[in-house]
Amino acid sequence: MTTEQVETLLDDVRHLGEAQHAIMLRVRELVLSAGPDVSEEVKYGGVLFSVHSHFCGVFAYAHHVSLEFSEGARLPDPHHVLEGGGKHRRHIKLRGADDISAKRVGEYVRAAYEAARRGQ
Repeated sequence: MTTEQVETLLDDVRHLGEAQHAIMLRVRELVLSAGPDVSEEVKYGGVLFSVHSHFCGVFAYAHHVSLEFSEGARLPDPHHVLEGGGKHRRHIKLRGADDISAKRVGEYVRAAYEAARRGQ
């Protein structure tokens, strides 16, 4: 996927609202800054991020943005913000830009990135 395709998707998110668009942009920035080997692609209606394999993705909905972790069940959750009860995936719902810092998204992104680099 090209950066242009990602940019197009992010522009399309604006129809859901400026809040979702701003959250998507900030989360994307955090994930891409996790490491120089992070790649991104448009898939399943969102942006998926990979290092060797997908480790997280960000998806916009009518009233929130969801940051999905492919192997979230394996991530430490010291702040108790991960949601979901499936075998592998967990997510963080972001309803406003303040949730990014309040829910310590950067810490979870870094943990998921490091786990993906180790092949976990």
